[in-house]
Amino acid sequence: MQTPENRQSMAALVQPQQVHRDLYVSPRLYQLEMKHLFSNCWVYVGHDSQTPKKGDYYTTQIGDQPLIMVRHTDDQIHVLYNRCPHKGTKIAIDRTGNTGKFFRCPYHAWSFKTDGCLLAIPLKKGYEGTGLEQTEAAKGMTPVGAVKNYRGFIFARLAPEGISFEDYFGESLSSLDNMVDRSPAGRLEVVGAPLRYMHKCNWKMLIENQTDTCHPMVAHESSAGTAVKIWESMEKPEGTPTPAAMEIIAPFMSPYEFFENMGIRTWPNGHGHTGVHHSIHSDYSAIPGYFEQMVAAYGEERAQQILGENRHNTVYFPNIMIKGPIQQLRNFIPLAHDRTLVESWIFRLVDAPDELVARTAMYNRMINAPTSMVGHDDLEMYERAQEGLHAQSSDWVNVQRLYEEGENFDEVAVLNGTTERQMRNQFHAWLKFMTVTMPETATQEAAE
Repeated sequence: MQTPENRQSMAALVQPQQVHRDLYVSPRLYQLEMKHLFSNCWVYVGHDSQTPKKGDYYTTQIGDQPLIMVRHTDDQIHVLYNRCPHKGTKIAIDRTGNTGKFFRCPYHAWSFKTDGCLLAIPLKKGYEGTGLEQTEAAKGMTPVGAVKNYRGFIFARLAPEGISFEDYFGESLSSLDNMVDRSPAGRLEVVGAPLRYMHKCNWKMLIENQTDTCHPMVAHESSAGTAVKIWESMEKPEGTPTPAAMEIIAPFMSPYEFFENMGIRTWPNGHGHTGVHHSIHSDYSAIPGYFEQMVAAYGEERAQQILGENRHNTVYFPNIMIKGPIQQLRNFIPLAHDRTLVESWIFRLVDAPDELVARTAMYNRMINAPTSMVGHDDLEMYERAQEGLHAQSSDWVNVQRLYEEGENFDEVAVLNGTTERQMRNQFHAWLKFMTVTMPETATQEAAE
């Protein structure tokens, strides 16, 4: 394939039932994703509970752009590029900390308010008459194009102009709402540091897998399947309760019919979720006292509505997934065309029993940790696929399951739980946001 530097050539990579393997193996295409896709989308940055006090900051990234999320003196969250406007030095290198009322560059001691504005320059008289005030350096640390705090979740769009937060997410925000509403206080807090796990594969493989319901009973047979066989073979007194660990791992071995019937919902712009009617989280044991707390906070009818919604994986395109019933967020951070760092975060439901956090932490360790049983199954499949896609036997990756001609991804759809429509939805969004700022054709690009 020629390097797709325009809409016309980019569109040739995404067909209704298949996508070109270059989307996974091309370093140049990865660079274009960093420049276009991750700039034009709204991307998760962090949670406001990570910066509870004024001056608290958290360093992160969108695509390949280093950022600082910081709580300003007005108590608002700001997201700034982690770069001094003087010589380009990174302002903060620690993952998290408190900078007080200002940031100070460690190279030449330029200082900036926590909203990014330039505060002071040593020996400022040396710039008199030089026109410094007309330069970008004089404006201070550059903020990203737009920031939105949605119920504690911080999202940012790098591009100064583009789709609004509300238009980008639309009805998909209902999954975040449900996760937050599970707290009697209507608030979440990050619990500890995330589990971090490096994957030698393209980031899109992980996003696709979140709504791939035809692999659990196959890829996880060696782990979840073995655990189920051992538990079933054990001699147990009648009425022995199922341990929490078995409640977590056993549903991975559910048959195809289970996943077909649970359904998939897709929303515009690449968002979607599995578990419309039920999910692998539907039958966890009740935590004593929790429902009563929810009833006291919301009333019985509303409490039942909130807790009766057991969505499985909700993908927010381009690169996070949340699990509302167990308060988890996974961030798939692209590092190269064949390297992805996965961060798995857990949250506390404020004013809810601590047993819920314990179950969430157990799930995270069992399923998502570098030392987990289940996570290694997926990792091996990703890495085999990354290697296999270099084979020249075919240029295409098939996403045709339950395909219907004329699919409209601008409409919400609820379908069979094993459809690959959500994957097709993601690639439709990929093409849309990759090409927002690209010229139509190569001819136009040359003219510009």
